[in-house]
Amino acid sequence: MKKEVLEKLLILITTAFGLVAALAWNDTIKAIFRYFFGTSDAIAVMLLYAIMVSIIAVIVVIQLGKIAERKK
Repeated sequence: MKKEVLEKLLILITTAFGLVAALAWNDTIKAIFRYFFGTSDAIAVMLLYAIMVSIIAVIVVIQLGKIAERKK
């Protein structure tokens, strides 16, 4: 029982750090978009940002899936 609780706690902590890192990257990417495309108030800029992040996320998830398959 203790081992299972410890494993779940480690997963929770790791996930929390991942979320913090993702939020930091989110702010950084938004700042880069504002620098190149103007204020984030513009709907077009935010739409472009959302599309670009979605495309990158899909590519990364696909690549990670391929890596995981090769490791099996």
